Amino acid sequence: MSDTPPADMTYARYLDLDRLLSAQNPLSDQHDEMLFVVIHQAKELWLKQILHEVALAKTLVRSGDLVPAYKSLARVSRIQAVMTQSWDILATMTPADYLMFRGVLGSSSGFQSDQFRRLETMLGLKDPKFLVFQEDRPEAHAALSAALAAPSLYDDALSQLAAAGMPVPEAVLNRDVSQRYVPDEAVEAAWLEVYRDTGRWWELYQLAEKLVDLDDALVTWRHKHVVTVERIIGRRRGTGGTDGVGYLSSTLERRCFPELWSLRTRL
Repeated sequence: MSDTPPADMTYARYLDLDRLLSAQNPLSDQHDEMLFVVIHQAKELWLKQILHEVALAKTLVRSGDLVPAYKSLARVSRIQAVMTQSWDILATMTPADYLMFRGVLGSSSGFQSDQFRRLETMLGLKDPKFLVFQEDRPEAHAALSAALAAPSLYDDALSQLAAAGMPVPEAVLNRDVSQRYVPDEAVEAAWLEVYRDTGRWWELYQLAEKLVDLDDALVTWRHKHVVTVERIIGRRRGTGGTDGVGYLSSTLERRCFPELWSLRTRL
């Protein structure tokens, strides 16, 4: 909490602008590296807000307060849209521009973002292999570990589905939440009942659609990421050692809430 009296508060002090704007420190003298730094730092700030919203949504859903959770989930979707649009700004950097400073990145990569991995984890895409990238950052490692050990937003939603009387299997409700969720036909059938009588199950139906919005926006963000990376570096390997575009393309099949997608074929 700030020690500055309200009467003396300024815009710069409130936002801690001197510290914020001194955090952009390109390692080369190439003009476009500043854009690269700002784009990625801005993404991390938006991810911080997304995690803030998802944490609230999880708390509300877990307690059965579904309607208030819609606001946070809708806000996340809007932020995701802004993040996706930011790839268009990065795409103004040509391959020649990027190659002039790529070497200073070393082995650093967005692949290592602890906040993005924590978001995936909180949404249900759990994978402990990403912990290794946070071994030099104890707080980030602890936060990602905690997210891996906790129920995901989808686990919380399935608990509410069961609380409403839907036949969600005990094996699903009592599963090891540290593991990635595996789709279940009985869960799909339960959501189908919601979608076939939306008037009766309106709150669950709206929650489901808000979750699909998140998943949709995440896949859209990934797709734009793939296109932007291919436009700038082609099929080169990524700085973090991944297969670059090949790896990113493989992530397009991931769904955080699988039955909410598969049920549409059976409606």
